[in-house]
Amino acid sequence: MGGTPISEAAGGALSADATPIAPAGAAFSIWSVIYLGLAGYALWQLTPGARRSPRQHAVRPWALASALLNAAWIWTVQLGWLAVSVLVIIALLAVLIRLMFLLGAPRTGGLVETVLADGTFGLYLGWVTVAFLANTYAWLADAGVDVVTRIQMGVVGIVVAAAIAVATILLSGGRVAPALATSWGIAWVAAGRTEGAYESPELVWTGVFAVVGVLTVAAGALRQRTAAERTAA
Repeated sequence: MGGTPISEAAGGALSADATPIAPAGAAFSIWSVIYLGLAGYALWQLTPGARRSPRQHAVRPWALASALLNAAWIWTVQLGWLAVSVLVIIALLAVLIRLMFLLGAPRTGGLVETVLADGTFGLYLGWVTVAFLANTYAWLADAGVDVVTRIQMGVVGIVVAAAIAVATILLSGGRVAPALATSWGIAWVAAGRTEGAYESPELVWTGVFAVVGVLTVAAGALRQRTAAERTAA
């Protein structure tokens, strides 16, 4: 709505070359998918099925909180309050983790609910995991903590993101949407390290292996979940 692009706000602290784990600019196109899913989710709440759903009754307040925190994060970055933006994104991540557990309840809305609720908030969680790490590194780098600008710390950041993605798969009963979004973010971190201030073959290959590892675990969990559902049916 006319504000400064995030990559240019806060003195460019969140630009694609700000830190070793800053995703390339194209990574942020995932927001279009997430926002489209959130719009669809909001409209779906008007339907009788969603209004009667105990699952959605529990999810709705947290979904609203995620939207408000998302807006608050944008405001803090626009104002250049990087330290505050880290606190906001931690709160957003906590809300999305809570949503993941709430969405563990039985679905009643079929494929529509799967796509609009589980899919949207799964992608949201996976992406915010990467954004949280990138945001934290950006804040520390801007504050003069030079250690986070080292290539080795970039490797650590990628490994941590991948580990969180694997933990999310296991703790969520085999949901793959968060893993897909985290893998997307890591892939674009790797792509961003093929050129620019933090060009590094080590970071590129760490990113590649991390993505392969996360997707392999996700594929295995999906197969197990599908087999279990067929057996239960």
